[in-house]
Amino acid sequence: MKTSGNTILITGGGSGIGAALAQRFHEAGNQVIVAGRRQDALDAVVEGRDGMFALTLDVESAEGVEDFARRVIAAYPGLNILINNAGIMRFEALDTRRDLADAEATITTNLLGPIRLTNALIDHLAAQADAAIVNVTSGLAFVPLVDTPTYNATKAAIHSYTVSLREALKDKVKVIELAPPAVQTGLTPGQETRPGYQPLNEFIDEVMALFGQDPTPSEILVERVKFLRNAEAEGRFDAALAQLNAMARAARAG
Repeated sequence: MKTSGNTILITGGGSGIGAALAQRFHEAGNQVIVAGRRQDALDAVVEGRDGMFALTLDVESAEGVEDFARRVIAAYPGLNILINNAGIMRFEALDTRRDLADAEATITTNLLGPIRLTNALIDHLAAQADAAIVNVTSGLAFVPLVDTPTYNATKAAIHSYTVSLREALKDKVKVIELAPPAVQTGLTPGQETRPGYQPLNEFIDEVMALFGQDPTPSEILVERVKFLRNAEAEGRFDAALAQLNAMARAARAG
C-alpha cells in the first residue's frame, strides 16, 4: 500500500486507534478524512492540521451510510483508501437471560457498518489508482474474551469477510486486515490506563512501520497480538484462551 499521497477515510476517527492512525497518516503526507458520531471529538483530532477534515457518520443507519458515501465522494473525489475502524465493545453475561440491545448494537456497528460502507464505496475505490481497504479487527477474533462475546464474534466475522474481500478484489484493490491486541484506548471504561495493555503510541509506531514495508503485509500484526493470532495454528488455543481470560479479568479488577 502506498503510504503517502493518498486521500484516506478513517471511521471511528474521533478517538483511540482511529484518531492516532489519522494523525500519523496525515504526518506521512496524506489527505485524511476522519468520520464518526461526535463532531466535537472529530474537530479536536483535525484542529490545526491542514489537509485533515472531519465528517459525521452514524454507521448504525443504512440510509445514513449511503448518504455519507455520496457526500464524501463528491467532496473528496481522490479518495482511494478506506480504513474501517469504527467499533464498540460491550461486556455481556451469557449465563442468564438478558436484554440483547448491546449485542444488537455491536453487530450493527462492528459488522454491518463496515460491510455497508465498503459496499457504498467499492465502485469508486475500484476505479482509483493505489486503492486499498483496511479492516480493523482484533486479536479477539482468534481467541475470544468470554466477557465480550458479541464483540469477538463480529471481529471474527470481519476477519472472514476480509479474506473473501481480498480474493474478490485481487489486482483491483489492496485489502489489509489490522488486528490490534489490547491497547490503552477508551474502548471500554478504564482501558486508557489499564496495566498490561499496550500503550497507544507504542502500538501505532509498530503499525506504521508495518504499513511502510514493501510489499505491505496482508495482515498488520504487532508483536503482542501474535500470541492470539497464531494460537490455533501453533496448537495452543486452549491454553491461550485460559491465559487471556485470566489476565483480562485480573487487569480489570485492578
